[in-house]
Amino acid sequence: MKISKNYFALSLLAMMCFMTGTFATSPIKQQKSLSPRKAQVFITAKDSALRLTQSSDAIFEPFGQPFETQVCVFVDPSKSFQTMIGIGGALTDASAEVFAKLTLQNQNKLLTAYYDTKRGIGYNFARTNIASCDFSSDSYGYVADNDTLLASFNIAHDQKFRIPFIKKASVAAGGRLPLFVSPWSPPAWMKDNHSLIHGGKLLPKCTQAWANHYVKYIRAYEALGIPIWGLSVQNEPMANQKWESCLFTATDERDFIKNYLGPTLQKNGLGTKKLIAWDHNRDLIYQRASTLLNDPQSAKYIWGIGFHWYETWTGSGMQFENLRRVKEAFPDKNLIFTEGCVEKFALERINDWSLGEKYGYSILNDFNCGTVAWTDWNILLDETGGPNHVGNFCFAPIHANTQTGELLFTNSYYYIGHFSKFIQSGAKRISCSSNRDKIQATAFKNPDGKIVVIVLNTTDEKIPFKLALENNATPVISLPHSIITIVI
Repeated sequence: MKISKNYFALSLLAMMCFMTGTFATSPIKQQKSLSPRKAQVFITAKDSALRLTQSSDAIFEPFGQPFETQVCVFVDPSKSFQTMIGIGGALTDASAEVFAKLTLQNQNKLLTAYYDTKRGIGYNFARTNIASCDFSSDSYGYVADNDTLLASFNIAHDQKFRIPFIKKASVAAGGRLPLFVSPWSPPAWMKDNHSLIHGGKLLPKCTQAWANHYVKYIRAYEALGIPIWGLSVQNEPMANQKWESCLFTATDERDFIKNYLGPTLQKNGLGTKKLIAWDHNRDLIYQRASTLLNDPQSAKYIWGIGFHWYETWTGSGMQFENLRRVKEAFPDKNLIFTEGCVEKFALERINDWSLGEKYGYSILNDFNCGTVAWTDWNILLDETGGPNHVGNFCFAPIHANTQTGELLFTNSYYYIGHFSKFIQSGAKRISCSSNRDKIQATAFKNPDGKIVVIVLNTTDEKIPFKLALENNATPVISLPHSIITIVI
């Protein structure tokens, strides 16, 4: 939908007035008479033209004890928590295949939109699949049947679309894009159901060959100039899917890590790779983490626990407290969000505001529970929500209409950007609280010393509040169904 320049200008002017209580030029004139601390304000809001739009600066004034009726967000930089690693998305076969269909102009537009820190949203983290997954055009593997020595191992399939795509993304990200890798299924001949799909379990006689397979994959990618930051043991190990899948109980995964995968990585000089366990939903995360991490022999190999958001949920019930329980019990291990997307794609929902709000709600609460990295699912899909070889079509932040060549940006892209564009790698989460549950907030202190505060409003109400920091505060207006990033 095209928005007139006059409408956009009026929207922006209105926000400038909302955020400061005056016209956009007034804070500049008043700056010398007020506290020197000021902040940049960026907003995305429903029923407006505001999309990561910068408003006028917020100016802080001395602020004492608030009254009970005053809505406030309090930030305390003296209390810090986890260190951020990065935010990004998955570079899947599907994303790579759609990317290859774009014009060079749109390829560059997409890469800039995701990876440029100034003109885009600054993604600095990534995931990809080991062999095929549902978001591949077909099922495939890297070794011949019954080749337990893996002598036939070959990643030629990935060199057509995915590897060139990953390399271009890395260049767009400034030459460094930490990448972790995840398998959906071992080769069919390694499983008791003799199939890549419908679950099945790894055969005991193939455990060492499967552990060796991770090493082969990592070395093959690194030989082509793609460093591997980490790996997960198994994507969704408790899901029997109609696509590539494999079942690992908690004890199965524990024993595979401590007896095979962990030692094999160490023996082959890959012990510094970050090993991620679970890689499934929040609902069973504590049961899995306690089984794996209460055993010192498996725990010593595990860097962190990965999780998704596909558990049964209604409304706002996304079981964040389970993350807190894991972090409380195992504070030396990391939490990492490894996958999430909105399922059941429909083109008519491309502008549905709830798409973005789910991202904002999840990211904010995951961070407040101790998460150190957050990875969306496919960064690009086509106008059908694919390609997907089993019809499991889903939403991505950006879709390409391969019939018209148009890139379609959902509001999820902007909601993610309110975090990824401003929170730097190495940032420390700092104490932040809201005194009303209608607005939620999180805050970080970047390595450059800047403080980033994100405020989410999922209600139909316009909510004025004070952002309070070190005995100073500034008035802010949270519009209905909006997300604000304030950089101090």
